[in-house]
Amino acid sequence: MHYCLVMPHLAAQPEPPMTQPAPKRFPAPSLDKLPEDIRSRILEVQEKSGFVPNVFLSLAYRPDEFRAFFAYHDALMEKDSGLSKAEREMIVVATSSVNQCHYCVIAHGAILRIRAKNPQIADQIAVNYRKADITPRQRAMLDFAMKVSQAANTVSEQDFAEVAGHGFTDDDIWDIAAVSAFFALSNRMANVTAMRPNDEFYMMGRLPK
Repeated sequence: MHYCLVMPHLAAQPEPPMTQPAPKRFPAPSLDKLPEDIRSRILEVQEKSGFVPNVFLSLAYRPDEFRAFFAYHDALMEKDSGLSKAEREMIVVATSSVNQCHYCVIAHGAILRIRAKNPQIADQIAVNYRKADITPRQRAMLDFAMKVSQAANTVSEQDFAEVAGHGFTDDDIWDIAAVSAFFALSNRMANVTAMRPNDEFYMMGRLPK
């Protein structure tokens, strides 16, 4: 008689359950209970994009902070600058990746794909910007941004000289630092509030219209 021995560690095991979204500690208020200026901005975004990005609903929990957050966001991300809008999104994606911010990597990755007109660039930068298809100037920009994000206390004159050597002015360097620092705040609040990226972001900018 032959016996079939099954080692315990080789026996069929049940599939582990998928990770579930973290429960929302800070529930988003309903639109009809928001101040008029915030409700109007959210509805304007919805009309333009076809959906409401979850960051607007999450941060509406604190109306005064919502206003301050988006005022600073717009001042950094929408103005004319020595950095293109796509380059500013590169900073967001690279620093958000190292900060493990699910929301910002996915949402701003979508914006980067659209602004750069490049369906691969966001994934490349999120995984390893040093191997991404970017210019030496952009790599120097991201090197500086990453240092601001992760070790701002060690930023030195040498760091300024290196990034300036690629043609960045003092105002450009301020913008690199400010975008990196602002999204360090955003990354941490997104993680603490269990903010999830909308499903719509995942495919944006990947396929030609």
